Amino acid sequence: MKLKLTLLAAAFAVTAGTAFAQSPNTLRFGIEAAYPPFESKTASGTLVGFDVDVGNAVCAKMRMKCVWVENAFDGLIPALQARKFDVINSAMNITEKRKESIAFTRPIYVVPIVMIAKRGSGLLPDTKTMRGKHVGVLQGSSQEDFLKKHWANAGVDIVSYQDQDQVYSDLVSGRLDAAVQEAQTAQDGFLDKPNGAGYAIVGEPLRDPSTLGEGTGFGLRKSDSALLAKVNAALDALKQDGTLSKLSQKYFKRDIIAK
Repeated sequence: MKLKLTLLAAAFAVTAGTAFAQSPNTLRFGIEAAYPPFESKTASGTLVGFDVDVGNAVCAKMRMKCVWVENAFDGLIPALQARKFDVINSAMNITEKRKESIAFTRPIYVVPIVMIAKRGSGLLPDTKTMRGKHVGVLQGSSQEDFLKKHWANAGVDIVSYQDQDQVYSDLVSGRLDAAVQEAQTAQDGFLDKPNGAGYAIVGEPLRDPSTLGEGTGFGLRKSDSALLAKVNAALDALKQDGTLSKLSQKYFKRDIIAK
């Protein structure tokens, strides 16, 4: 009986492993779909955005089927390592801290990190004017790393959120004095909408390669070197044939593709 139960357990384990194994013709992307125009969902639940279009173009170039797995941004790296998906495609900046845990493709695009605040507030993205103020930021983001490293010890209250829309909501309600995020996300996700009236990007973009990174790329497990090479080859081809630049013009009216 014990042998029979052991064999049954082994058979179940093989079946379960097969059930969760990735199809060789499928590329599973992990995404946090609340960061327009890079990734978001329509009212009907369809994933849309620049990163989604780039991912679909990569799958087409690799002749694979895209599967999208939604996950909170600050949990994307643990979920990747737990094999819930195989590639992070969610506006993730390439930083030294993240490269300790995962591998990255070559940079795909570069977007400035900026601060938004009320027009006429006199606030600027520095610790002198922001001391005693409340700044909202996406939890687990490179901009959160920047603020915690450079501003938190200078008397600035850093408030982290799991959802970028929550940042904007608390900014409008007065719970926050400012918010830090990528420039295009600020423009398309807030400033161009009715709630963004009266707000603007203030000061110069934030700069610090150690926390804000060297551009945005796809994240993969370090052990998946063969897949990384194939994805890099697909991205290189899409840069060379102009596909990525066309997508950039579509969403941003300019070319933000890393050269």
